[in-house]
Amino acid sequence: MRVALKEHTCEVGWEPGDPKLYNDSRLLYQVKRQLQKQGFDVVKKLMWKDGHLVDDHQHYLRERRWKFCVYWDQWSIRNACEDYNKGEVELCVERWSK
Repeated sequence: MRVALKEHTCEVGWEPGDPKLYNDSRLLYQVKRQLQKQGFDVVKKLMWKDGHLVDDHQHYLRERRWKFCVYWDQWSIRNACEDYNKGEVELCVERWSK
């Protein structure tokens, strides 16, 4: 899996030999592991537990010190794994300033 964190997007690419993924939670778990290997301190959480007004089942990745988060903005209408299994998916990145 290829993960590139940019200013407003996180590009996640499928590489030959990677397993196919079939739910967004598993995809975000794999992205979390790759970002941790790159030195980012991220956790995977349910968004509503951090006070966001979203569905009870939507996950996201958040940096522990609240610097940024990574999420799938089309969560309610499409599965991100479909795009990932075809080659590449582009996740949204929100950065907070304190």
